Amino acid sequence: MALPTSSSSTLTSCSPSPSTRLPFSTPLPRFALSAIRSSGRLVSAAAAAPSPFTEAHSAARYQRDGWVYAASTLSAPGHSFDDRANEIALQLPELRKLLGALRKSGGGSEGPGSVSLVGTGPGDPELLTLKAVRAIEKADLILYDRLVSNDVLSLVRGDARLLYVGKTAGYHSRTQEEIHELLLSFAEAGANVVRLKGGDPLVFGRGGEEMDFLQKQGIHVKVIPGITSASGIAAELGIPLTHRGIANSVRFLTGHSRNGGTDPLYVAENAVDPESTLVVYMGLSTLPALAHKLIYHGLPTDTPSVAVERGTTPQQRTVFAMLNNLPDEVKLAELVSPTLIIIGNVVALSPLWPQSSKGSVTFGREYAERRQVSSL
Repeated sequence: MALPTSSSSTLTSCSPSPSTRLPFSTPLPRFALSAIRSSGRLVSAAAAAPSPFTEAHSAARYQRDGWVYAASTLSAPGHSFDDRANEIALQLPELRKLLGALRKSGGGSEGPGSVSLVGTGPGDPELLTLKAVRAIEKADLILYDRLVSNDVLSLVRGDARLLYVGKTAGYHSRTQEEIHELLLSFAEAGANVVRLKGGDPLVFGRGGEEMDFLQKQGIHVKVIPGITSASGIAAELGIPLTHRGIANSVRFLTGHSRNGGTDPLYVAENAVDPESTLVVYMGLSTLPALAHKLIYHGLPTDTPSVAVERGTTPQQRTVFAMLNNLPDEVKLAELVSPTLIIIGNVVALSPLWPQSSKGSVTFGREYAERRQVSSL
């Protein structure tokens, strides 16, 4: 169903300009490595390039979502969208117009629409599933997060509408409750709504909360999984999350507490297992506390570890280091969010892992197996 056009003269197309819409088939350049090997660490840095993600204050994002803003306000000199309350106030009139037009055109005869929670993977658009691509192409309205790449958004139909609902530290464009209400309102009005999330919607993506809320309201919800960052980034680096004789399990942790606390890692005591791989999402700010807790509870200080910024994108940067050195090395490299952290002996299986020993460098299986034997 194509969305009706509001009568307001201030509405503009939500589609990116030709200069910002990239064809899905455009090959992504792989990240350029600038390796620095010392003290058992390796840092890889991407060549300077714009972020592939829809960052909190991206000009491209506001251009895409221009249909919900007054044109005169968008072009006002010196106007800032840093104030979340002002941003939402600007959008509400156009959202109400769109909802009204949808309800009027449907007349209630078509019944409610549906909501698809779609995972877009860790960043590389070529990691999208075919089912996700089809859902994106059929959507009437797309609510998208910060970590949905611009290349993925280029797949959206020209007559569809996009609405940014992303979150970053210190800036939530909308609360989770507001997102629930937006999804419900547009679905009730008959729209085919797609909720785009980075990674997988049910792995630290709050997709379960949205699904539960909508189902209780009688809305049909479909979940289309995405490649979670742990799998996509580990594959990019050649790290098997499990490996016979080295790691027999993998555990996903979040570095954020429910209420935004600075030390949510109370699970660290139970997460210490030399034969397990730990993957930490959203753990950049709490990495020092996590490393300290893991070592305190018995994980060896020289456990191989890696932090990966913007994994699977051309801007990917990685820091390999022993666990006790990782927080300092990450700080030195000035990694920013989104950063994924992988801790465990399997990290040494990566062809990028360096381990200095008497002037030589030992890679991969030999080092990991040697560590495993020494821990027995």
